[in-house]
Amino acid sequence: MTVVTFIQHDGSERMVDGDAGLSLMETALKHDVPGIDADCGGGAICGTCHCFVEVAGDLPAPDSQETAMLGLRPDRADNSRLACQIVIAEGMADITVRLPEFQM
Repeated sequence: MTVVTFIQHDGSERMVDGDAGLSLMETALKHDVPGIDADCGGGAICGTCHCFVEVAGDLPAPDSQETAMLGLRPDRADNSRLACQIVIAEGMADITVRLPEFQM
């Protein structure tokens, strides 16, 4: 099982089990992890699930919609992603997700 570690902007951590087939956004909501607003419910059209992802393995590259939404973030980094666009797969390496100070 993939373990997802969510790290808040203040440094506090929360480790949860990630279920295959659920996105990082859905995983955060399922476990009441603060910092993921998910206003659009996972459509990659609001950017309120922005996060910074660290993973041992490769993730699929962001598509054009995700890239466009990330472009609106003043705090965008090389590892910025929308949590709604990363789906946990069977056998996926553990993932660390750092949350920004605020969602837009």
